[in-house]
Amino acid sequence: MGNAYLRLISGSQEYSYSLLTAGEVVLGRDPNSCHIVLDSNHYGMVSRRHATIRPSKTPDGRIIFILYDLSSANGTYLNGKLLQGCQELHVGDRITLGNNGPEFCFEYQYQYRYYSQSLGITQPASINSSASSLSTSDRTSLSLLIPLLSSPPDLTRKAYLVPGMITVVFVVLLFFAQGFSYQILLGAYLASASLYVIYQLCGKPKPWWVLASSALTTMTILASPVLNILILVFRGILPGSVPEDTSSISFPELFIRYFIGAGMLEELLKALPIIGFYLLGKSLRSSRRERIGVWEPLDGILLGSASAAGFTLFETLGQYVPGRIAEVAQEMGTEAGLKAGLQLLIPRILGEVAGHMAWSGWLGYCIGLSVLKPRLASRILPIGYFSAAGLHGLWNSCAGIADSLGVFVLGLLVVIGGISYTLLATAIVKARSLSPTRSQNFATRFFHK
Repeated sequence: MGNAYLRLISGSQEYSYSLLTAGEVVLGRDPNSCHIVLDSNHYGMVSRRHATIRPSKTPDGRIIFILYDLSSANGTYLNGKLLQGCQELHVGDRITLGNNGPEFCFEYQYQYRYYSQSLGITQPASINSSASSLSTSDRTSLSLLIPLLSSPPDLTRKAYLVPGMITVVFVVLLFFAQGFSYQILLGAYLASASLYVIYQLCGKPKPWWVLASSALTTMTILASPVLNILILVFRGILPGSVPEDTSSISFPELFIRYFIGAGMLEELLKALPIIGFYLLGKSLRSSRRERIGVWEPLDGILLGSASAAGFTLFETLGQYVPGRIAEVAQEMGTEAGLKAGLQLLIPRILGEVAGHMAWSGWLGYCIGLSVLKPRLASRILPIGYFSAAGLHGLWNSCAGIADSLGVFVLGLLVVIGGISYTLLATAIVKARSLSPTRSQNFATRFFHK
C-alpha cells in the first residue's frame, strides 16, 4: 500500500496534496468544482477546470494514476511536453498547468509491513520513494554543474532572459557611445524599461513589433505636417497657446490654455496609433485580429503606453535635452552642457510612467472599453479624453508656476503624478478582470508575501 500525492514546487512555498484512490482530483481555478484550487490572481493561465487525475486499477490489482487535460485553454504539460489525451503518472513526473504555469511533482510514499524475527510482531514501516534513490541523488551530473547543457523548456519566458540580454547589449553599447549618442541610447533603454513594466503589469501577450510600431507611428506624426495641423487647431483657432511670460496670467487661465494646447492636443495625437491599430485589426482575419488590433481595454493600455514612450523620446531627445545642452554649453562649455542634458534626460524619461504613459494608458483603456462595450462608447470616450487632458494640463500648469511658488510646486507635482499613476494602475487591474482572454494571459509576479 501507499499514498500518492502532488507537491507544488513552483512559487515561494511548497504544498502537498493527497490523491484519492476512489475518485478523481480536479485541478483548476474554480473553487466550487476543483479539489486543488489555484489562485486566479497568481495563475491567470490556469483554466477554471484545467486537468484531472483519476485512479485506475491494473489487472494485477495495482492502483495507478492517470493525468487528463480538461480541454484547457493553455494546455497541460507533462515533463515539459504538451499532454495529448491522457498518460499514466510515474514517480518524479512533473505536471505544469499552462505555459509557465504552476508546476507539480507526482510522488508516492510506499508503506509495507516487515516481520520481527525475534518477537513475531508485524510492524508498519514507511519509506518515501525519494529515499530509495538517495544513493543516486548524491551523484553530481554534468547538467547539475552546467545547467546550460539541459536548459529548461521555454527558457526565453523564464528568468527574464530576453530583457536581461537586451540590457547586456545596451550596457556594451554605452561603454563605446559618446556625447549625444550616449543620451540617445540611455533614453531608449529607460523608455523601453518603463514600457516593459507596464507590459508585465497588463499580463497580456502583445507582439513586440506592434508596440514598437505604435511608438514609431507617434514619432512619425510628430515629424509630419499632421502636427502643424493639430497646432493650428488647438493653439491657433482654439485658445491653447501659452505665452513665454506667464507671470501676468492667472492660474485658471493658464490651466485652460494648457488643457487645450497641451492636454487635448497631445492626448489626441498619442491616441491616433490606437485608433489606427483598431481599424487595421478590423480588416484582418480572426487569428491576427485579436493579436494586432484593439478589442479590449488591455490592448488600448499597451498601445497607448507604447505611443507615449515614442512621444516622450521624440520630445525629450528632439527638443528639451538638445535645448538644455546648447543653453549650458554656451555659458560653461560642451562637457557641462552634456552633463546638464543627462540630468534632464533621466527624470523626464523615468517620470513618464506617472506622466505621458499614465495619461495615454488611461485613454487607451477607455478606447478599448468602448470597443468592448460599444453601446457605452459615447459616454466612455469623452470621459477618458477630457480626464487625461485635464491631468496633463494640470501638470503643465503647476510646472508653469514653479518660479512663483517654488518648493510648494514639487508637492503639487507629486500629488498629480501619484493620481495619474494610480488611475493607470486601477485601469490595469480592472482591464485584467474584464479581459476576454483572461485565461490565456500571464500572471504578474513582482512581489510575493
